[in-house]
Amino acid sequence: MELPKPFIEKYSKLLGDEAPAFLAAIATGTPQKAFRVNSLKPAYRQMLTQFGPEELIPAPFGEESYLGAVGGHSLLYQAGYVYSQEPSAMIVAAIAQAQPGEKVLDLCAAPGGKSTQLAAQMQNQGLLVANEIFSKRAKILSENLERWGATNCLVTNHAPAELVPKFSGFFDRIVVDAPCSGEGMFRKDPVAVAEWQADTPTKCAARQKEILTAAVAMLAPEGELIYSTCTFAPEENEAIISWLVTNFPLTIIPLAIEGTANGRPEWGSVPGLEGTVRLWPQQGQGEGHFAAKLRFHGVNPTPKVATKTKKAKHKKAEKTTLPKELEPLWQAFTKEFPLPNQTGRPERFGDYIWWVPESAPDLRGIRVLRSGVQMAQVKKNRLEPAFNLAMTAPAVAASQRLAITLADWQKYVAGATFTASGNAGWVLLTVADIPVGFGKQVQGVVKNFYPKGLRFVVDPLK
Repeated sequence: MELPKPFIEKYSKLLGDEAPAFLAAIATGTPQKAFRVNSLKPAYRQMLTQFGPEELIPAPFGEESYLGAVGGHSLLYQAGYVYSQEPSAMIVAAIAQAQPGEKVLDLCAAPGGKSTQLAAQMQNQGLLVANEIFSKRAKILSENLERWGATNCLVTNHAPAELVPKFSGFFDRIVVDAPCSGEGMFRKDPVAVAEWQADTPTKCAARQKEILTAAVAMLAPEGELIYSTCTFAPEENEAIISWLVTNFPLTIIPLAIEGTANGRPEWGSVPGLEGTVRLWPQQGQGEGHFAAKLRFHGVNPTPKVATKTKKAKHKKAEKTTLPKELEPLWQAFTKEFPLPNQTGRPERFGDYIWWVPESAPDLRGIRVLRSGVQMAQVKKNRLEPAFNLAMTAPAVAASQRLAITLADWQKYVAGATFTASGNAGWVLLTVADIPVGFGKQVQGVVKNFYPKGLRFVVDPLK
């Protein structure tokens, strides 16, 4: 790889004797792949042993994480048991340490690595809001959280400042893995190298300040802000943290500097800003990262409650109560398909009934792609179970289950029907106790209800 000349000159000056190793790691090094295992899923360790890689090498920073690659079309990935994530990126949620019952915001969340990690930490208790400004990326984020089985999650599609009126002073923790110059992506993404210019870090820093201004406004008193980037530029890292503590009532929460115990690489501290951390590609596994944790000592105003006459800006966020004609259908449905293991409320958004977390605010006026768990699709005189429900742990207790083979699953994800003796009606399909979706068993044939937008053909060579 040929690195930009201004980049080489900049870091040669900044790093001195360490620069050759740093530049060589980027120019000639091989990206390290890794994945996390989903502790929200039933028997996840057993399933990893049965369907995962033969050798499991622990990754350095994330809980339940390992080095190596998992295929995006594999059973474990499609069923939400694993998530591919760059090793050093796992440090951000590890630092956040989200707790069950908290209100947490992942402000720049797509494609979902940190959100899925936070959801596992929260054990599906409390409220996790995962936001993404770009609609296509927000859809991918929503799909990944659906597979993951996150039942306490909202997925929103807004610029950060647009969320402030709804969530002012609301969150216990906010994670900002900020859009950046992407220098930590150079050896895995040639486009990042081609797009980098000498003034890119300065331009990114201006955007980061806008995002962080909105983030601070949404913190509750004594709330925590976790800031990170996948770049090495001091303009986007040390300078941003210095700007934060100068302009807002924030103090740095020192992060422990751990050594090489358990095979973990040395965490490097940032001179002058003790307690923040850097990961370098030449020193350990991963592409490199910067992270800091701060505490908010101010008080933000609480948001105004929306009036009943205010119209929604997005049809998916239209709040409606269940009409009387749906109540008996809903009662019968929930006897057959258990509710998520959390307090909540049923709400109808469009053609679907969702189980919305109890701590979620009024969603009118917010573009929402995901509002808890999509439980059922409303059809004429009936409710049909939604794929989202199959991805949640309580679905394992559904009254009707049908064990299928891996070959049947390959037909299922491709959208085909397959045979299975019986006439049970709606069934939760499982492969070795891994829930993979719903089908309808009628006269020995399982009709396919795998979402059309997720279907794919399994490559027999992979």
